[in-house]
Amino acid sequence: MADPSTYRPSPGAIPTSPGVYKFRDAHGRVIYVGKAKSLRPRLSSYFQDLAGLHPRTATMVTTAASVEWTVVATEVEALQLEYSWIKEFDPRFNVKYRDDKSYPELAVTLNEEYPRVQVMRGAHKKGVRYFGPYGHAWAIRETVDLMLRVFPVRTCSNGVFKRAAQVGRPCLLGYIGKCAAPCVGKVSADEHRALAEEFCDFMAGRTGNYLRRLEEQMQEAAAELEYEKAGRLRDDIGALRRAMEKNAIVLADATDADLLALAEDELEAAVQIFHVRGGRVRGQRGWVTDKVEDVDTAGLVEHALQQLYGGGTESVPREVLVPALPEPVGPVKEWLAGLRGSQVDLRIPQRGDKKDLMATVQRNALQALALHKTKRASDLTTRSRALQEIADALELDSVPLRIECFDISHLQGEDVVASMVVFEDGLARKSEYRRFQIKGFEGQDDVRSMHEVISRRFRRYLQEREQTGEWAVPEADDPGGQDAVGSDTGHDAAGQDAGQDTGPDVAGTRDETGRPRRFAYPPQLLVVDGGQPQVAAAQRALDELGIDDIALCGLAKRLEEVWLPGEDDPVVLPRSSEGLYLLQRVRDEAHRFAIGYQRNKRSKRLTAGELDSVPGLGETRRQALLKHFGSLKRLRAATVDELCAVPGIGRRTAETVAAALSSRPPAALAVNTATGEIIDDSADVAVGPARAVPETQTAPSQETP
Repeated sequence: MADPSTYRPSPGAIPTSPGVYKFRDAHGRVIYVGKAKSLRPRLSSYFQDLAGLHPRTATMVTTAASVEWTVVATEVEALQLEYSWIKEFDPRFNVKYRDDKSYPELAVTLNEEYPRVQVMRGAHKKGVRYFGPYGHAWAIRETVDLMLRVFPVRTCSNGVFKRAAQVGRPCLLGYIGKCAAPCVGKVSADEHRALAEEFCDFMAGRTGNYLRRLEEQMQEAAAELEYEKAGRLRDDIGALRRAMEKNAIVLADATDADLLALAEDELEAAVQIFHVRGGRVRGQRGWVTDKVEDVDTAGLVEHALQQLYGGGTESVPREVLVPALPEPVGPVKEWLAGLRGSQVDLRIPQRGDKKDLMATVQRNALQALALHKTKRASDLTTRSRALQEIADALELDSVPLRIECFDISHLQGEDVVASMVVFEDGLARKSEYRRFQIKGFEGQDDVRSMHEVISRRFRRYLQEREQTGEWAVPEADDPGGQDAVGSDTGHDAAGQDAGQDTGPDVAGTRDETGRPRRFAYPPQLLVVDGGQPQVAAAQRALDELGIDDIALCGLAKRLEEVWLPGEDDPVVLPRSSEGLYLLQRVRDEAHRFAIGYQRNKRSKRLTAGELDSVPGLGETRRQALLKHFGSLKRLRAATVDELCAVPGIGRRTAETVAAALSSRPPAALAVNTATGEIIDDSADVAVGPARAVPETQTAPSQETP
């Protein structure tokens, strides 16, 4: 590890001009390339106290052994030079792009005597009209095949064209009417060029007038009893409409735009780009980025624009829509305008169809990032390396084959719940997930909640181990009583899947009936969502129960630091570490599970009715009772015999319903807040399920996990 002070240039030696700088390691390899509007303040910021630097930046400056810079005239030149050097040196601390392939485009070679329609990749050529890009080459060929009925433009290679001209016989496409056969003189060069230009106009979005003209010709042919001609025109119109359907219209006008969206976490970001040409989505592409440098969303947007347009393989449209503008935005817009040859509108969509389409691109980016994480987690070698890295970082005796993570969730102190998720061999085991209601106290106290949940989970573990004669349970009061648990795989209130085997019979994990025990299998590693306070609370709970053979750590969100009990400094795993990635997945899954339970609990609380808590009364029979009596008031006044008259309601259920309703005070009168009228629920109208909706509900702006 190098000391940055050993290669720090003197402040007066660094110019204040725009420029590009390179950090090199001890072997002379370029490890980072950056640009700056003014080199002096930017480079000086790298040589401050390491404690004040972001962990990724601190790692870079301690890996480097020298720094050098190149002065340029403008920020646009700096942007271009930075991109060139990143492509040339592939620095390890710069953003890395996983997908750098070019996408196919539909090209019309108007620079030739007989223009040709073909699929092309790579850099654009002068005199060639391009449409796209498309996601796949077959999508272009399907579109062209439909349009050749109406625009029979040449699609053959130069060799085939010359051979047909020599023998005086066209190819098969010429015989079936999908080529005008200029090779044998069926049409002149000018007539063929006119066909190619009409093809380009149609692909550019000017479709309405042409379709109307064909429809008029079809009507005229039918009126003159030329039914064969009318049939051909009808088929031509159908082919053109099918070709248009392959690129759904998403914007009302003939807009040419690229829409770029991002989905990111602490380690990675997914970039998705939709190419809109002539108001239609012509193509889509994306890649995954390793955030090995300290970069925000605006910086990722700038890198993505460099990646997309810097190589010259993609044309720059009139509009480029992004989720955040680079800082400063002027040089980037000037650079894009230079590539296009005219003004480029780089902006964030604020309203209308473009904002809606941007939301679609954003959803695709989120899906791409989730898919990438799933593929990465499914790799056995990667999971094994992650577990080993965790064991090494936390100095465990063995790799943690079972990891349990706990998270607390509430909404401004209400509906406080907790989640427990389980990962075995690096994969989620959803049948082992558990949910807890915090019952020992009221209000917001994450530390106290964490202590209660850990105590309850491991007290149950000790109780079930005691039944096998291996443990003695410490005497303590369970503030939560019977846990309300379940999982998102359909578990019942006992935390067991009815009639389903949950796995092999690990010693001590099944009771005398053969059913799986709920908490009999301890983890090798216990993870809590939070920093030092949460870790200390969990450790205190374990100490109170006399458990000392379970490793414990906490993962703090701010800098993704791993905290150990009794330690003043966190364990910082490398940002590219598979171990950190696995801990993040475990923590994020616990957060998701807790948030889902908390939202569900809050929803039930806000919409709970008087019949919801009647034992043995499900949704179907609640609906039947309300439909039969018409209102809760009439239902409450009904006798047991009248209740039994409802289809599906037996005497025992009727007695239960009558007892439950008679033991509760009648609900307060409902008031129409618009008119002040008291609403009588005895009206003879069909009513839905009884719901007690509060008169006022505040919607706090943030859910706190």
